[in-house]
Amino acid sequence: MAGIDYLERIPNNVDLASNRRLQRALEEWQPRFLDWWRDMGPEGFQTRDVYLRTAISVDAKGWAQFGYVKMPDYRWGIFLAEPEAGRTVPFGDHKGQAVWQEVPGEYRGTLRRLIVTQGDTEPASVEQQRHLGRTCPSVYDLRNIFQVNVEEGRHLWAMVYLLQAYFGRDGREEAEALLQRRSGDRDKPRILGAFNERTPHWLSYLMFTFFTDRDGKYQLASLAESGFDPLSRTCRFMLTEEAHHLFIGETGVSRVVQRTCELMRQHRTDDVRKHGAIDLATMQRYLNFHYSVSLDLFGSEVSTNAANFYTMSLKGRFEETKKDDDHQLKNATYRVATLRGDRIADSDEPALPSLNERLRDDYIADCQRGVDRWNKIIRDHGIEFQLRLPHRAFHRAIGAFSEVRVSPDGRVLSQAEWDAGKPAWLPTEEDEAFVQSLMTPVTEPGKFASWIAAPSRGINGQPVDFDYVRPA
Repeated sequence: MAGIDYLERIPNNVDLASNRRLQRALEEWQPRFLDWWRDMGPEGFQTRDVYLRTAISVDAKGWAQFGYVKMPDYRWGIFLAEPEAGRTVPFGDHKGQAVWQEVPGEYRGTLRRLIVTQGDTEPASVEQQRHLGRTCPSVYDLRNIFQVNVEEGRHLWAMVYLLQAYFGRDGREEAEALLQRRSGDRDKPRILGAFNERTPHWLSYLMFTFFTDRDGKYQLASLAESGFDPLSRTCRFMLTEEAHHLFIGETGVSRVVQRTCELMRQHRTDDVRKHGAIDLATMQRYLNFHYSVSLDLFGSEVSTNAANFYTMSLKGRFEETKKDDDHQLKNATYRVATLRGDRIADSDEPALPSLNERLRDDYIADCQRGVDRWNKIIRDHGIEFQLRLPHRAFHRAIGAFSEVRVSPDGRVLSQAEWDAGKPAWLPTEEDEAFVQSLMTPVTEPGKFASWIAAPSRGINGQPVDFDYVRPA
């Protein structure tokens, strides 16, 4: 597999040196990216030496380079997965044709919009998390959030490369706009709602990396099926990095659950707040919030846009080539949850406009597997409590359920019933104040905050008490 040229000003495996126009455009964008990083990247840690992983090739073992680096000096670049010889379009109207190496003119605007929307999520998450280093629960966790941050920065580079290389002046303007929007900004917000939400503390961050980054996995996997081969190859490599972000979310929440259960057993009480931990009921409320917000990222249950993306062969399904059908779906149906008066029921809908819901179903099943693992920790401690995913219609702002109030168990409610139940279902101001009160930084290697357990092992064979972020 191809290595990455780190002698270049912009590390890459796309032979950037042979395209002087593109190289100049990206070299002009690079200083503005670094200005954005210094302004909106991790606050207070730009000069610290961090034990980070840098890709050195694009194969599965290409993350072998670990070492200390200051984050503004991280070797961001442009890395595409190796091309597949003889690859053909796997779905849609162009199924069976050779994949495109250039943008099909008739799909130019639609394809650009897909790339911009994906690209916009990458800097947004860095912005949402920029303050969290100051309240880290351990040096181990501090290093992990910085690894996620620099890789989100590289994912931004991946989308900017596509915009600059294939969309001319329009692409250059979009690349600039990606650095001008800000998460939560009233005048120039990020495109998707979940990326304008605050990430005020580490519990929200761990839930975000489990639920919202998991949406990123499914969106990238769908784009990795694209008939536009440069997009497919870009997303295939991004997916290998995204897996680490999901690992941080799943194991991070697992460690919070572990610590809570240990204290519940030790003190024989459900009320572990007085012992400096987060009770399971509070964790359920944060789970409900982050899961429901992330469900909205998939869009409406029935969507003309989703049908068009698929028919145009631009965005497929999760693991498209493993599906046992004609990969065109023009005569197929799919079961979709719909609102019928005051109840929710499934109905058979045309499969093409139901693709968002199909992708959401894949996502929900994946989330459930993670929640099952958290519940095993609780069960192993002999505690009778189960974390649960709320109903897909709960707390939705987009799609068929955006105008109704639905309980976590799927009952359509009156406004009064919703108002009465909301404090038990979603984080309250009291929850926020309590969780914030726990956010005292722990910066001695090998030590951990009271509300989270230590990991089972360190990073890259290093011990848990390794100095992953060196003092200033």
